Amino acid sequence: MPRDLHPRLLRGFVATAETLHFGRAAGRLHVAQQALSRDVRALEGLLGDALFTRTTRSVELTPAGHRLLPRARQLLALHDEILAGAAARPLLLDLNSDVTGPDLTADRVLERARAAWPEGELLARFHGGLAAAAVELLAHRLDVSFGRFAGLAAPVRGQLAQRPIRLERVSVMMADTHPLAGRAVLRLADLAGHPVDVCAGNPATTEWADLGTRLLREHGLSPAAPYVPPVGVDETARYLARHGDPMLTTVGGPSIPGAVNVPLVEPVPLSLVSLVHRPGERHPGLAALIAAAAELGAGEGWLRRPAGSWLPAADTALLPG
Repeated sequence: MPRDLHPRLLRGFVATAETLHFGRAAGRLHVAQQALSRDVRALEGLLGDALFTRTTRSVELTPAGHRLLPRARQLLALHDEILAGAAARPLLLDLNSDVTGPDLTADRVLERARAAWPEGELLARFHGGLAAAAVELLAHRLDVSFGRFAGLAAPVRGQLAQRPIRLERVSVMMADTHPLAGRAVLRLADLAGHPVDVCAGNPATTEWADLGTRLLREHGLSPAAPYVPPVGVDETARYLARHGDPMLTTVGGPSIPGAVNVPLVEPVPLSLVSLVHRPGERHPGLAALIAAAAELGAGEGWLRRPAGSWLPAADTALLPG
């Protein structure tokens, strides 16, 4: 039967060998002395040799301990070198779109993380939606994405990890010539008779189309026919002018020439944005992104749900208690 040697056991051994004192070694490693003693015993059991001679007054290395010490140091140095090399690689994250806006969640998190971690490299990619990004995450061609996690298929969700970071307000974008374009806000009931584009023609954003379909169905509204999605500011402007349907989007999104972005109310529809990554990912860039999202969220109430809002049950279940 194969035997695995965890680096933690070797670290405990080396610290104890260098201090010849279990208490001081435990302090160096920031662990309880009992835990360190347990790890040393586990290592001795794994190797079949006593590594220390213990008395009430002293701790000394045995011959087996003396033989192991230089090799343990070499192995730990190699282990740390491998981890340092992995951490030095750029972290690839998906911003969904290369079009910027005044308050796009992913853009703001990236900006804050870059400022807090200037020595690292965070590289943005643009896959167009979480459904497309999830494929890249699972193939290890991408490290982090943002979007509506509850809208992914269950088998995909089961292979990914997520952290809710923001409840975004949903709005509609439309050409400024649309009959509803002059309103400061739109009640959902105002959209009756105006089919809403939920981007159902875009296979990269099926999680968003699912949110829009649920919203419209629950409030007796109609979806627009699925169209081939536009890419970029200019194409989106042409798309809105050509098709004429209000497009479901979020407040704080990109500014499109000849278009307006109008918040929805009564109720206020919400979309839960999560930071999504593979389980077990330990890249320091991911830690920087998580910290940045937490700081922005705490300062601006990103996960504070407004009164009179609408959010699917599947998304609500992901919110922290």
